[in-house]
Amino acid sequence: MEKICVIGSNSFSGATFVAYALEQGLEVLGISRSAEAEAAFLPYRWPAMSKYKKTFHFEQLDMNRHAEEIGAVLRSFAPAYVVNFAAQSMVGQSWENPVDWYETNVVGHVKLHEKLRKLDSLKKYVQASTPEVYGSCSGTVKEDFPFNPSTPYAASKAACDLHLNTYFKHYGFPVVSTRAANVYGPGQQLYRIIPRAVISIATGKTLELHGGGHSVRSFIHMRDVSDATLRIAKHGRAGECYHISTDRFISVRDLVQMICTMMGYEFDKLVKIVDERPGKDAAYLLDCSKLRSELGWAEQISLESGVQQTIDWVQTHLPTLKSAAWDYQHKH
Repeated sequence: MEKICVIGSNSFSGATFVAYALEQGLEVLGISRSAEAEAAFLPYRWPAMSKYKKTFHFEQLDMNRHAEEIGAVLRSFAPAYVVNFAAQSMVGQSWENPVDWYETNVVGHVKLHEKLRKLDSLKKYVQASTPEVYGSCSGTVKEDFPFNPSTPYAASKAACDLHLNTYFKHYGFPVVSTRAANVYGPGQQLYRIIPRAVISIATGKTLELHGGGHSVRSFIHMRDVSDATLRIAKHGRAGECYHISTDRFISVRDLVQMICTMMGYEFDKLVKIVDERPGKDAAYLLDCSKLRSELGWAEQISLESGVQQTIDWVQTHLPTLKSAAWDYQHKH
């Protein structure tokens, strides 16, 4: 049984990827700075996953504070692959506490990478980067598009990508980066646009739509991203970056309108238009032909199907979700 370590395993992306990796027959070590969240937000803790309990292990460790302990755990577990979703990831809030973003997304990561480059078992390290590093773009962009970050979050992620490039060149460190479109799906935190819209409709609350929702994005189901990420871990070329996206692009406004239509709710009753966030990119549309051609990947879940899955998840867990945090809670 191959072993994989998932750092940031309590994040939405991390927890969904853990569930996917377990289903594919891997033994998984999850590492996160926080204790495991309410089961509604952890797909690998859902009832259908109970048969995989013996092949999942969890350690509560913070790469900012526990680099030595993480190194020891990794040496003991000896994973062939490490996938890192951990980050200070909110864009707008990075203006409020920029030091925290740089400490985690740059300094904390360098501490982690120093341990990983000495890990004898490691075949591939996958760093989850972000298309935010490109800034606002016109047209679709490929993986070699120049960096032009617009926020402290984006700048911190770009700095980490550049750091990893030096490790690949100097040490031959087996890193490969991913940049995914906007992920969504069951289990996502309620401050993200799709679950936020769904639970607002379900509870009769108002949804604030920043800048009128005119920014254009691709929304991709996290299970499709998980499939791509595991392919990249096993077969991606070290030193490369792979975009993960659908070819369907939609404005946030039209996305919210779709959710309203699917739930039989009036858009004008739901939405309140508010000012745009500072540094918000109008569009970054990703060309993912490299992933499709090299690794044979293709998305399997349509936006309508994935949104319906998210609606079903919210309705199933509504009593729990009503009392959960609806807004981003900053941790450092």
